[in-house]
Amino acid sequence: MQLLKEYIKKYGSVREGNVLKVDSFLNHCMDIRLFCEMGKEFFRLFGDDNITKILTVEASGIGIACIAAQYFDVPVIFAKKSESKNLDGEIYSCAVRSFTKNRVYDIRVSKKYLNEGDRVLIIDDMLAVGNALCGLIDICGQAGAAVAGAGIAIEKGFQGGGDALRRKGVRVESLAVIDSMDTDGTIVFRED
Repeated sequence: MQLLKEYIKKYGSVREGNVLKVDSFLNHCMDIRLFCEMGKEFFRLFGDDNITKILTVEASGIGIACIAAQYFDVPVIFAKKSESKNLDGEIYSCAVRSFTKNRVYDIRVSKKYLNEGDRVLIIDDMLAVGNALCGLIDICGQAGAAVAGAGIAIEKGFQGGGDALRRKGVRVESLAVIDSMDTDGTIVFRED
């Protein structure tokens, strides 16, 4: 998606440890015009897949998932990373290692909101090694829900998570795939 690539080039920066800083438009301060265009693109890619729910993990994927959901006219569920009094009753859970924070979270979804027969589109802001996505896929499996695919804003292709999931048969559609990046500001995108 050309617009997203332009935002990354103009406003993004690369930090040590393969960290792409895009907080000025994607995952701290959110550019809603950009999110609307991403939502339209996810609908173009997955609109014929009979999606019944959109699933993401807190916190950075929530904004993108909510904007995309308006095009699909389906609810958004987000997996919580911490225990909460609001999560009453039975839950699906899975341990997930965060690449950015280098720690393990138990992500949780109430069994009330994800059901057998659901067709789920997973949406997230970033895909690096794929741990969050694998955890969300596991939760869908626990629920008996089918994963129609994953819509990712930015995939760091050089870290291999997206390619590994594609080899396993998961449909992963990333709006911008970065093949390499360097702290000098060089970002190379995969050609479409």
